[in-house]
Amino acid sequence: MFTGLIEEVGVLRRKVRRETGAHLHIAATRVLQGVAIGDSIAVSGPCLTVVELGEQHFVADCMPETLARSTLGELRPGAPVNLERALALGDRLGGHMVAGHVDAVGEVLAVSPRGISSELRISLPAVLLPFIAPKGSVAVDGISLTVVEVGQTDFVVGIIPHTLSVTTLAEVAPGQRVNLESDLIARYVHRALGFAEGSPSREGPSPGSGWANGTDGAGLTEDFLRRHGY
Repeated sequence: MFTGLIEEVGVLRRKVRRETGAHLHIAATRVLQGVAIGDSIAVSGPCLTVVELGEQHFVADCMPETLARSTLGELRPGAPVNLERALALGDRLGGHMVAGHVDAVGEVLAVSPRGISSELRISLPAVLLPFIAPKGSVAVDGISLTVVEVGQTDFVVGIIPHTLSVTTLAEVAPGQRVNLESDLIARYVHRALGFAEGSPSREGPSPGSGWANGTDGAGLTEDFLRRHGY
């Protein structure tokens, strides 16, 4: 689990392709502190496992699925990457709950100044439309950002100067592809409502079973969520 608060911008030094994926060699310093082989580091969004450690670099395995469904498959040596170590119990949750599981890839459509901050307009893949809400959170290349505006085909996030200065967004430009991860809580609420509406997946419990609220079988409803603070 991560917070979306980037600790360091590293550099992809080498990408070694394998039949089963790739090894990514990433130059870093700060995120190496306290890290051991087998630990997790988010690399511009995707959560990767450390398989080798050096004094100023680490190596992470990357599965074919990750390469295909994120921008990591497109990165070339020399590319900057956002890095964050996994959250430790007791740490401050300064951003939002980020799993490091990329939902889709979007495209930066525009970068606009807005007072002391900047706004980024990003294309919105249809699969993410139910999960992006104004004033909600979204992870863009692993960075926790607040949603300012949502349309049918794009959304806007606000970026303060500090975030621009300490992440890869400092050099972002229209046409750039970015990794998107929707809010974890929004995903589960949407799935739960699907059960209440009678369209459960084959893995889950059936609607009307009282599984969510211990009622007489009414299932989870929008009214129930509202009354309990969601």
